[in-house]
Amino acid sequence: MESEIMASYETKQNCEIRVFESSDEMATDLAEFISQASEISVKERGCFAIALSGGPLVRHMRKLCEAPYNKTLDWSKWYIFWAEERAVAKNHAESNYKLTKEEFLSKVPILNGHVYSINDNATVEEAASDYEFVMRQLVKVRTVGVSESNDCPRFDLVLLNIGPDGHVASLFPNHPALELKGDWVTYITDSPEPPPERITFTLPVINSASSVAIVATGEDRARAVSFSVSACQDQEEEGPADDDAGTTMIPPASMVQPTDGKLVWFLDEAAASSLEASNGACEHQEGY
Repeated sequence: MESEIMASYETKQNCEIRVFESSDEMATDLAEFISQASEISVKERGCFAIALSGGPLVRHMRKLCEAPYNKTLDWSKWYIFWAEERAVAKNHAESNYKLTKEEFLSKVPILNGHVYSINDNATVEEAASDYEFVMRQLVKVRTVGVSESNDCPRFDLVLLNIGPDGHVASLFPNHPALELKGDWVTYITDSPEPPPERITFTLPVINSASSVAIVATGEDRARAVSFSVSACQDQEEEGPADDDAGTTMIPPASMVQPTDGKLVWFLDEAAASSLEASNGACEHQEGY
């Protein structure tokens, strides 16, 4: 399929930035990217383990529900997880599961038994513990791979949004959850965005994935994107903001640096608007 990327940049590390003129072009390229990841994983491992986020991300996946992907992908080999979830009932308006089911799962033939949502009848602490237990069982049978450098699960693909403050999954700036090393899944009760109780993958799990994609749209994400991309390139750039106490708010997205995998940014023009000012650090790749 012909790519419609407006511009693509390769950074110094295993990180790529793709910029698109329209939401439709981004959705087209994201579908092809996910399709290729699925085909490679099914061929190599016999299954495809993908972790999703909430918000607008699922809507950017809409092209997968259309031809040719809805007919050509081996959906029976897909296993769905969430890199973050709100501690609400599955039918609650804030539920990432509900949004994903309405926008994606109801439109493709993924097996119900391959969809791993959180236990919405438990406390948030119990839900996080339960979710990690399920993941550990699936790692044992290699439905989810395992990292060669640590004991973390190695998801074939983790898809993330980035917030205006640079948060990814439910990992927010300066939050203690960013420091966790041994846990695969944790919980928070003080999210700065409602609802306050959430579960989230930890950074070691995200960074153990074979591929990570971060999707960003809108000018309000531009500064956090620019700072986070500069971290991929080992460059120094002024942080996006200080909080009321004068503490530098380092975007968690800047900490997403796969250990033995690839990071790809999918950006619209507004979200990428600060990149050109990043000391020209990205090498422009022609041919798109």
